[in-house]
Amino acid sequence: MNIQKRINALRSAMIQKGIDIYIIPTADFHHSEYVGDYFKFREYMTGFTGSAGTAVFTSKKAGLWTDGRYFIQAEQQLAGSGIDLYRSGEPGVPSIEEFLEKELQEGQILGFDGRTISYEEGTSYRQLAEQNHASVNFLQDLASEIWTDRPDLPSEPAFLLEDQYTGEGIESKLTRVRLKMKEYGCDTHILSSLDDIAWLFNIRGNDIAYCPLVLSYAIVYNDSVELFADTSKFSDTLLQLFAQQQIILHPYEEIYDTVSQFNENQTVLLDSRIMNYSLYRKIPEFVTVVDRPNPEILMKCIKNDVQVENLKAAHLKDGIAHTRFMYWLKTNSGEFPVTELSASQKLEEFRAMQNGFIGPSFAPISAYGEHGAIVHYSADEESNVELKPGKLFMTDTGGHYLQGSTDITRTVAIGEAGQVEKEHFTLVVRAMLRLASTIFLHGCSGTNLDCIAREVFWKKGLNFNHGTGHGVGYLLNIHEGPINFRWKEGKTPSQTFEKNMVITDEPGLYIKNSHGIRIENELLVTEADHNEYGQFMKFEVLTLVPIDLDALLPEQMTFEEREQLNNYHQLVYKKISPYLPEAEKEWLKHYTRAV
Repeated sequence: MNIQKRINALRSAMIQKGIDIYIIPTADFHHSEYVGDYFKFREYMTGFTGSAGTAVFTSKKAGLWTDGRYFIQAEQQLAGSGIDLYRSGEPGVPSIEEFLEKELQEGQILGFDGRTISYEEGTSYRQLAEQNHASVNFLQDLASEIWTDRPDLPSEPAFLLEDQYTGEGIESKLTRVRLKMKEYGCDTHILSSLDDIAWLFNIRGNDIAYCPLVLSYAIVYNDSVELFADTSKFSDTLLQLFAQQQIILHPYEEIYDTVSQFNENQTVLLDSRIMNYSLYRKIPEFVTVVDRPNPEILMKCIKNDVQVENLKAAHLKDGIAHTRFMYWLKTNSGEFPVTELSASQKLEEFRAMQNGFIGPSFAPISAYGEHGAIVHYSADEESNVELKPGKLFMTDTGGHYLQGSTDITRTVAIGEAGQVEKEHFTLVVRAMLRLASTIFLHGCSGTNLDCIAREVFWKKGLNFNHGTGHGVGYLLNIHEGPINFRWKEGKTPSQTFEKNMVITDEPGLYIKNSHGIRIENELLVTEADHNEYGQFMKFEVLTLVPIDLDALLPEQMTFEEREQLNNYHQLVYKKISPYLPEAEKEWLKHYTRAV
């Protein structure tokens, strides 16, 4: 069935259900970073494969809204589909709400599956409908009506991540969470975010693509817990451990009936930003709700000392794998055909050689030449091209290890890169180094520091249309809140950096139809000096992979920037070289030479 036939089928289902406009987000029931195949209805309906976007269908119009990371990709994939691309945030482009305000007529019904819409979004849609003298229907899963070959929900087993990796047991974590509940005056705490649940109960699984999580909900009480998940996923050993902690297991879908039976004496802590609309609406109106960020969010963002040591070991393994890949790429270039897909596969093979490797931590980006300008490009059999000398090649990849997760981007020259590409490459390296070497006072956030990286671009009248960095989960979501580097304030205040937080440093530059460059290292927040001015903070670089000197113009760097690069390369050689064969060690010595 082609896209137009699917749109026609959807519109027929809308007519049958009395729905005039239907919204399809990119989401599961938990606002997960990635969604499993069962939840990819937006992709099914539009053909757009990016990880972020919302589709809206009326009786005559169809539109897709996505952000700057995906403008080029969406334009290509929507071509000929009859679906209009709305570039979110661009001048003159209406938001979804503005589009709905214009299109939704009096007496009409706006439909969506409330399990895939956040409470905040659902409330906004309901208020907009009321203003237009219309209404909402949030109980319609039209995917089940027209998606005849829809995949099943995943059923793979969960596993326990032991204390030697987590650094803290379930009992200790529950105690800390319950103290927060008491502080907020709550006796009940609903969790629907999968990474918070996985962190709290030290469980991992394989229900979400690239994220080792388990489809589940949880309710924490003062002396017990109810966990809602497919009971067949848990071994007898895990069930015994749960019983010791008064964790009672229930079927996945029972969460809705359970919350509907809350009584008027309960005070419930929840985070509506990451709770779906249907679940929130099941809570009786007479129940007292304390709507605050889940305490688990900040708790898991601040890694403990055991996790920090594990992460350093994971990055060492990842550095060995990625350095060997760079050697393979550089020495084999031109010897035999290498494509975007075969190169990506080779990098994963090098990672798989490392003990404790579980799998990729996100969808790999392997982009040659002009494909690098597509910020979140994903190579497939149709787009796959051969790597030939004369252009840049970018890989943005990562690995999940039992000792933690990694996220690294490297751009390398295949043969001799052009002068403009080298100039742009040097700008990106300078930006990355400047941010990594920043010393700042405690109390600063990523919003305070982001311009340190962007300044070198802004002076040239250039910019990049994504954040400069994001928090990184420990065998959870690779993109983890609440920290980030961004130059614009978001809806919520930026989180202060605390010791043992982990964040990426990944500036980039993207020239449409020509090239894209991004260099990414992970940084550990550590303490520097403390004096009469307060506690100073700094970053420790975790990523251990060389920067491609073949694409660099050292003469366009300051003395301090060259010194920073030389010090970093000295560290890379010291840490990685003992694990390499002699030929690779000699290659690394050359590629980490002082400039």
